[in-house]
Amino acid sequence: MTDEILLTKDGYDKIVAELDDLITVRRKEVAERIKEAISYGDISENSEYDSAKNEQAELEDRINKLENMVRKAKIIDEKEISNDRVSVGLKVKVKELTGGEESEYIIVGSTEADPFEGKISNESLVGASLLGKKKDDEVEIQVPDGVFVYKIIDIYN
Repeated sequence: MTDEILLTKDGYDKIVAELDDLITVRRKEVAERIKEAISYGDISENSEYDSAKNEQAELEDRINKLENMVRKAKIIDEKEISNDRVSVGLKVKVKELTGGEESEYIIVGSTEADPFEGKISNESLVGASLLGKKKDDEVEIQVPDGVFVYKIIDIYN
């Protein structure tokens, strides 16, 4: 397994923006809460201090995770990807052959996956099954609820 984290440019920008906010804004806010809690006196029985320290630990953990993602990021440039085959960074429109329902997905790295926004991971059952397929291919996908057969209608940026 590779250490690379596949991200679209948009996903990378969101991570960088969140990291910047956590470092420049949230760290200062938490430091102020700790400072204020210390001013209340005895920290051994100070719930505000304990709460602020826990928040600081969670914040630093999130910062470390985001910094790691940025370091390991491999940005997928959708403009440089050929849309003759399903690939990370591309949109794919499929039709479920049994029910006729059409769906549109954006194939993204697992970090960016958000099924409610139509972003599915290249590592998910559906995403992995679609990878490398061409327009008009029929794809049989075994999922926990049974077997779905999709026909790829279109692939585009």
